[in-house]
Amino acid sequence: MSSMGLVRLKVREFAAQKGWTLKQVSDNSGVAYSTVRTYARSPGMAMVDLTAVQRLARAFDVSIEELVEVVEE
Repeated sequence: MSSMGLVRLKVREFAAQKGWTLKQVSDNSGVAYSTVRTYARSPGMAMVDLTAVQRLARAFDVSIEELVEVVEE
């Protein structure tokens, strides 16, 4: 059994609130589109790039805690 939790990034939810496409999320955050797409699609990840998470949170004008959802501990 893994001791690492899985996290999900609420990229789709915040993009929808802003009326942004994933491409616009990428452009506005400076995070690569492929990364944004992966984060938006994944139901749970063991590892994320903290720099990308910070940039996404800043682009959405939310805290990292609001962006990250722990789905499994």
